[in-house]
Amino acid sequence: MKTFAISLIAILVGVFTFNYFTSYRSAFEADQQCHYEMQKAKNEGLILNCDHDLETNQWILFEQGLNNNPAKIVRRFRY
Repeated sequence: MKTFAISLIAILVGVFTFNYFTSYRSAFEADQQCHYEMQKAKNEGLILNCDHDLETNQWILFEQGLNNNPAKIVRRFRY
């Protein structure tokens, strides 16, 4: 039982640590990164857009769908 509890705590600490170091600290940082990626893609000839999703706390970089096709999500920037 002790081994299970220690393993569970270690996994939870690992997940929270990973999330802390891989997510953005604020919506501003995520916004800046999304728009930077959008500008970089524009130089490569791609047409991408950024949109803020308040419900899931993320900026979404997406490629607009043509002819009533759905948009293709390129990258998510969680904060």
